[in-house]
Amino acid sequence: EDPIEFTHNHKKSIVNQRELHIDVPSFSEGLRRALREDPDIILVGEMRDLETIEAAIGAAETGHLVFGTLHTTGAARTVDRIIDAFPTNQQEMVRTQLAGNLVSVISQTLCPTADGKGRMGAYEIMIMNPAISNLIRENKTFRIDSTIQTSANQGMILLDDYLFKLYTGQKISFETMMLKCKDQGFLQRKVQEMGGRPAAAR
Repeated sequence: EDPIEFTHNHKKSIVNQRELHIDVPSFSEGLRRALREDPDIILVGEMRDLETIEAAIGAAETGHLVFGTLHTTGAARTVDRIIDAFPTNQQEMVRTQLAGNLVSVISQTLCPTADGKGRMGAYEIMIMNPAISNLIRENKTFRIDSTIQTSANQGMILLDDYLFKLYTGQKISFETMMLKCKDQGFLQRKVQEMGGRPAAAR
């Protein structure tokens, strides 16, 4: 982690935490050292570079549950960011690795609430299924959003649909929804279809 923001006490499991530049020189080196201890779960604070991303994918391939964070917006962009970190001649292999090992991508953004008294999260959730696995393998990540949208019954949701739900529930303002969304035209059409903005959310 960089830095350690919360210390986890041992309860139903043993939690070992390492801080960047104090315990380990880099995320990738910390990951390599952690693998020597045969962990069940690994959290990589930030997957900042190729070396760290490569080590995280390698750990997942050997059966470890790996959590990692990336500064991206949306599931499809996260997948693209991971693949694009690699040289062109390795990208096909990485697509195959992700298609076989990626479990889920959860993207989040914080939004000011409509009452101005706080902030709340808006999320995009992608859960790997055969359709998404094939899209990643075949380099068709541009179709992931539409697959997420039609897979709500599997627990998935697009960021824009989540924002629209917050807006229609009068949790966030129209302006916030437009600022945080990925496709303004899509949301403007949805608002028009419901007859305009709810008065309390204007």
